[in-house]
Amino acid sequence: MADHAKLLKMIQSALRQSAEESSLLFNQELAVGDTEVVTRDKAGYLDELEDSAFVVPIESREDYVGNLFMIFSLRDAILMSGILLGIPPARISEKRKLLILEADDVDAFSEIANQIIGSFNSVFQPFLPHKMHLKQLPPNKFVPQMDTVTEEVPIPEGEYVVYKAHVKLGGEEVSRYDILVPSSLANLFENGETGDSDENGDAEAVQDQAESLRRLFPADQEEQPYCAAGEGNGDAGGFTTVLVLDDDEKERERIKGVLLEHGINAVTSSLGADMGRLFENGAIHAVVIGIVKPEEWELSLCSRVMDACGDPRIPIIMCAHQWTRIGVLKAVKSGARDILIKPYDESDLLDKLNKLSCAA
Repeated sequence: MADHAKLLKMIQSALRQSAEESSLLFNQELAVGDTEVVTRDKAGYLDELEDSAFVVPIESREDYVGNLFMIFSLRDAILMSGILLGIPPARISEKRKLLILEADDVDAFSEIANQIIGSFNSVFQPFLPHKMHLKQLPPNKFVPQMDTVTEEVPIPEGEYVVYKAHVKLGGEEVSRYDILVPSSLANLFENGETGDSDENGDAEAVQDQAESLRRLFPADQEEQPYCAAGEGNGDAGGFTTVLVLDDDEKERERIKGVLLEHGINAVTSSLGADMGRLFENGAIHAVVIGIVKPEEWELSLCSRVMDACGDPRIPIIMCAHQWTRIGVLKAVKSGARDILIKPYDESDLLDKLNKLSCAA
């Protein structure tokens, strides 16, 4: 077997990062052990596939072209999607036993897979001398001895480097989490040169993650838009008044000027303001919070805003100079509806307000 030590290091690092993020998603620990590496052709791999599987194809783009695959036990996929959707444990157990995979399960697990792929993107790129981007393709289930095997189903013919991850969720072993990389693509990745890691990550990638994360949570806030009393005609859709919280007075005044210029009233204050007083008249439609970086105490501002407002659906945009994938995850779980990376153009803020407004 060819030595793919560098690719193994990349995958192991990505698995650790995705485990940290997934632990936050599931509210229980997802622990990653050592990864076993073997080579198998399609027939050899399918011979070992005894239980039903959930297959997630991933397209590798830019300078590293090809398709790789994440393959999970179907029962584990039902478990993880069920936890994320808040399904009662007894019902999850029944669905796992009977292999009941509903549309909501597929959607939820697809978003889980998207988060994992995002971790792989952020870890892989610094290791490689050229551009790469991984994108999820439509997933599918495969039941051995029942579903028909073709040249492309459940995976294409060929030789693969198989990375068998050993993962525990809440202390229980996940029965299958394999990453299959075609040997030709594995060689491309392996020949890349190690670069310097960028903790802040790509700006577009972390903002895309916020959009993906909002779909991960069965949020009551998505059922109907938040509207304070009164609707306006400003450039931010139905928003007439926006609360701007930032300890940087110049930044507060800059944002206030931008909003006023576009027909939107602005209430400004520091981060330590009395939220109850700010919401006394109930006329605030959205909140823009400026912080340095997403620390726990700063993210708790979302809870203070929602408590003072009395409605968890109020749109909150968090703005910081540095965002990591974990930071974005924590911000969205804290109640933020979107994020911005400072410094940002006024058009970026207005676009996000417009998207979140009642008229969007």
